[in-house]
Amino acid sequence: MTPVDAVLLVAFGGPERPEEIRPFLQIVTAGRPIPPARLEEVARHYEVIGGRSPLNALTRRQAAALADALAARGRALPVWVGMRNWHPFLHETLAEMKDRGRRRAVAVILSSLQTEASWARYVDDVAAARDKVGPDAPEVVFAPAWADHPRFVDAMVDRTRAALAHIDSARRPAARLVFTAHSVPVAMAAGSPYAAQLEATARAVAERLGRAGWRIAYQSRSGSPRDPWLEPDVSDVIRALAREGARDLVVVPVGFVCDHVEVLYDLDVAARQVAEAAGVGFHRAPAANDHPDFIAMLADLVERTAA
Repeated sequence: MTPVDAVLLVAFGGPERPEEIRPFLQIVTAGRPIPPARLEEVARHYEVIGGRSPLNALTRRQAAALADALAARGRALPVWVGMRNWHPFLHETLAEMKDRGRRRAVAVILSSLQTEASWARYVDDVAAARDKVGPDAPEVVFAPAWADHPRFVDAMVDRTRAALAHIDSARRPAARLVFTAHSVPVAMAAGSPYAAQLEATARAVAERLGRAGWRIAYQSRSGSPRDPWLEPDVSDVIRALAREGARDLVVVPVGFVCDHVEVLYDLDVAARQVAEAAGVGFHRAPAANDHPDFIAMLADLVERTAA
């Protein structure tokens, strides 16, 4: 068997300059009947958060930190980044890896929950990218799913604890936790462990923090309003908690790996406005990003898969 000689982090991708926003959205929505007005609305979301997505920069930071962590463990491997929807596209990265003489890579899909959109399409896109590069493209072996990995839970416990610390100490014990993930069509979720993984991860974080008051919510749904998607929506959960007398809540985006537009706009702007209108204090835990425990988890996955 060819030994593993590289690591590939597989991510969604995002625009890094204002002029890239609309071309990026065209790629993401290719083949789908998305009204132009909806694309403009999403483009404005990117403009509100600064005209770019932090996802690519954060993924590069994850890659650099992972390379350092692997070297510290005595397994020095180069770590590449490949994106599904923007530069560096997966085929561009695999071509560079081939040119550098790399023959077999461990790929880690940077998605915490598994469904067709968040996992299977990544696997398919890697296969398509290898076909595009040709017969000498590096072989790719995938790390296993990691929603329940103890180090991911450690990272999100620490992120949530830090967010709770911003609440006045007298009100902190009564603060409610809301764990979110991207909504997906019900039919898609039915054939996957997506909802169960979200529930299990949320429960693990809440139990570690000794928090009985927590809810699951979904966010950022798209697609036809006629099609059923996973619910409840985060806005509805915020309003419900307000009716129940909650004074503070912490939203924990465990379904996201980086603080990108679904977090920075859909939560920090849109959901915050809902909370303010309902009279509830809004606090948001950061995504895993490059938290040391998350990086350690990535190193664990690479070592386990390479072995």
